[in-house]
Amino acid sequence: MKHNTKNYDYLIVGAGPFGAIFAHEAASRGKRSLIIERRSHIAGNMYTHKENGINVHDYGAHIFHTDNKVVWDYINQFTEFNGYINQVVANYKGDLYNLPFNMNTFYQMWGVKTPAEAQAKIAEQREAAGISGTPKNLEEQAISLIGTDIYEKLIKGYTEKQWGRKATELPSFIIRRLPTRFIYDNNYFNHRYQGVPVDGYTAIFDKMLDSDLIDVQLDTDFFADKEAYLSEFPRIVYTGMIDQFFDYKFGELEYRSVRFESETLPTDNAQGNSVINYTDAETPFTRVMEWRHFDQKGDDDVTILTREYPQDWDRTKEAYYPVNDHKNSELFRQYKHEADQVDNVIMGGRLGNYQYYDMDMVFHAALVAVEKEFGNARN
Repeated sequence: MKHNTKNYDYLIVGAGPFGAIFAHEAASRGKRSLIIERRSHIAGNMYTHKENGINVHDYGAHIFHTDNKVVWDYINQFTEFNGYINQVVANYKGDLYNLPFNMNTFYQMWGVKTPAEAQAKIAEQREAAGISGTPKNLEEQAISLIGTDIYEKLIKGYTEKQWGRKATELPSFIIRRLPTRFIYDNNYFNHRYQGVPVDGYTAIFDKMLDSDLIDVQLDTDFFADKEAYLSEFPRIVYTGMIDQFFDYKFGELEYRSVRFESETLPTDNAQGNSVINYTDAETPFTRVMEWRHFDQKGDDDVTILTREYPQDWDRTKEAYYPVNDHKNSELFRQYKHEADQVDNVIMGGRLGNYQYYDMDMVFHAALVAVEKEFGNARN
């Protein structure tokens, strides 16, 4: 079967943000692309659908946040944002705490009221735990940052559920993403620009891919006819798993997967917050999202909750989080070296680069790839 029937300039494997941006920018330069997508929808993990008037995020909560004005201006071509600020609540065995770690959290945990009191408490617990020098693992990193009480109640159980391994076996850098601040401020992100699109994320991709020079084939697996695709298309943008592209020749990279369970309830407000994290080890899910609180939309008498359950990954499941420990990073380096030898293939996105990316980072990486491919010229 011939695939490149329209003399496409590019085959793009995956209709997520990296592939969609590349196709859009290629079209603006007069280049024709065919996007093939294994799933039955565009937008990758950013996919949203509307139900009971509520924008539901099918693959977990997606809040766009960035300090990159170029990226912010770019995405605002395709949507309007609602100014949503993420303020997470943690539930530890029925006790509620504000996240990220800030003076509200410290007051709830210890009754301290000033930054000096909070810092003294953390220093005291760090010393009592015998943490000094460079932290060797996530547990030591966490205790050095925020003390043993917060680590035990708000980090340990949640993180071990999320990654499926002990905190002492996880690299310290994972916890560095968690903001800690000594002011009364529950804004989860430190970024200047943040929000959720008023029409959901899928609408962005509908606009991005609305071009006579872009064709999209859903429910199409690149690997069902890989050799034909490689031989027929002059350039390929590949956003799938890099180890799968090379038939796992050096071995499988490890990922964590997630499954979601949703329910519709006859109320307009079930949990009072958009995201509640369950941080004890016994609760099997990590967090519960109530979607109507992300944009205050929906039918008056209905709400939709989604529970997020981490799970081990295998080839039958979606790969969500790369396990960037030393062993996997070394394995990725082998694949990356192999990819660098393939002249007509651009590897991109979270799976192509085996890297956990926030959305703005994927947008930035896609725009960098576009500039590298085309320069700045647009029609």
